[in-house]
Amino acid sequence: MGVKVAKFGGSSVADSNQIDKIKNIVENDEAIHYVVVSAPGKRFSEDTKITDLLYLCKTHMDHKLPYKEIFQAVCDRYRAIRENLGVDVKLEQEFEEIERNIAQGASADYIASRGEYLNAKLIAAYLGYAFVDSARMVKFDEKGRFMEELTNKTIKKTLADYERAVIPGFYGSKLDGSVKAFSRGGSDITGALVARAVDAEVYENWTDVSGFLMADPRIVDNPKPISKISYKELRELSYMGASVLHEDAIYPARISDIPINIRNTNRPQDPGTMITAEPEIDKNQIISGIAGNKDFTVIAIYKNMMSNERGFIRRTTSILEDHDISIEHVPTGIDTVSVVVSNHEIEGKLDDVLEEFERQLRPDHMEVIEDVALIATVGSGMSFRPGVSAKLFTALAEAGINIRMIDQGSSEMNIIVGVKNSDFNNAIKAIYRVFMD
Repeated sequence: MGVKVAKFGGSSVADSNQIDKIKNIVENDEAIHYVVVSAPGKRFSEDTKITDLLYLCKTHMDHKLPYKEIFQAVCDRYRAIRENLGVDVKLEQEFEEIERNIAQGASADYIASRGEYLNAKLIAAYLGYAFVDSARMVKFDEKGRFMEELTNKTIKKTLADYERAVIPGFYGSKLDGSVKAFSRGGSDITGALVARAVDAEVYENWTDVSGFLMADPRIVDNPKPISKISYKELRELSYMGASVLHEDAIYPARISDIPINIRNTNRPQDPGTMITAEPEIDKNQIISGIAGNKDFTVIAIYKNMMSNERGFIRRTTSILEDHDISIEHVPTGIDTVSVVVSNHEIEGKLDDVLEEFERQLRPDHMEVIEDVALIATVGSGMSFRPGVSAKLFTALAEAGINIRMIDQGSSEMNIIVGVKNSDFNNAIKAIYRVFMD
């Protein structure tokens, strides 16, 4: 049996009841050798995450405001967890050291990281696992840049001495020993790094949802869960706004072809979503998911014999680059090119951009289409099925939705359509219905 790495997010470690669920999960799966944990998250909707409280301590300290009551709330939360778990962990010494470092001007990274550090100590004691500080293994250079290969070697070497261990996520250390935190998705990244270093069979990412859904449940009633999806398909959905793991959080596992299993701590019986290197073609399911975003602007440029004019697209994109505007998509035709940008990016710059287009490109005609929503229908199985595009376009037409833009990637893994913002929800419903009913 191979080794599994299990990462538990903030909602999964919010209190002793949740941590007890973790123990049941670990005890029922002998393959789980390494556990990566976040800081305690919210216990209820009005609650505050431990990490937010610790950042608040830092903010108060920087503004010379009292912060001890906030820090006391952090300490009380950990004491309650310790008492409810019944573990013998000397937290008071840790609290004294942390408070002393805060008073001496500790960095925000150090202060925030103590949430994971303290939680990992408690959970390690409760599981009977060793505690291994990620500051020993996850390395950054003197400028705070992540050192990927050194980290991989250090984790591999360090964990070789521990058959089973709990590791705090979110942070590591610079070469001088000072604590450095990841900017986002920190605990997810740590989990993937550990999975890569120990050559895990599976990296389990435990949270409060049973994997990914094929569409936003706020738009589609009871969308079907995604049982399996490839890294490429996931990236397409993530890019188009689906709430999935950040690319940085899956990269270490992806380059080592380690499957990632998204699981629900509160429903461990659910299989969740398995993310794999290669897509699994299901003859009965054409698409993997639907995702999208609102508020884009499309600038369509028409010029006769454009295809014979060298450098036209390069000049077009250079103008946008000069105005510090990122491009989302560039659909093209023989004598047309459209650039799709977010409303936020082009706000206050549209007139200047159009003026430059006129001056440098000398188009025959330009059209600006504002308040456009982009919707991506993603699935590896699409490229093997004739008539998928026709099916999608017919569904939108029958729903009375006008398509303002069409873009399909060369991989034929996705079809992106542009519709009016006001048609966004109905368009997603129509697409979901035609492929899933």
